[in-house]
Amino acid sequence: MVKIIDTLLGKSAGSSDEDYMELDLTSYEEHGGSPALLVKIAMITDLKDTPRVKDEVYSGNIVIVDISRLKMDKVTYERVLKDLKEVAKDVNGDIIGLGDQRYVVLTPMSVKISRDKIGGA
Repeated sequence: MVKIIDTLLGKSAGSSDEDYMELDLTSYEEHGGSPALLVKIAMITDLKDTPRVKDEVYSGNIVIVDISRLKMDKVTYERVLKDLKEVAKDVNGDIIGLGDQRYVVLTPMSVKISRDKIGGA
């Protein structure tokens, strides 16, 4: 799953511990620190994997889904995408493909995804 995040963020292999800083989360934890929204990562390899992803979106979470393994079976690929699009529509959320359609991001109600890229060519 780390590879998915690295790929999405364009992270290079040349990073070291010095590139990161420690964050003090004490004040966050003292205030009940329970997030209202989570970003979850999932992998769909078959149609039977979609219900768990759908449940997460219905629960109000953002889900980044790796669908790269579905590319070999066009029928399953199209069916899964159709199901995920219906979920986004049902919850008044959003859906977008990333990384040459290797990943799909699903959002719950009131979370929209901008189609404008920041930086890069």
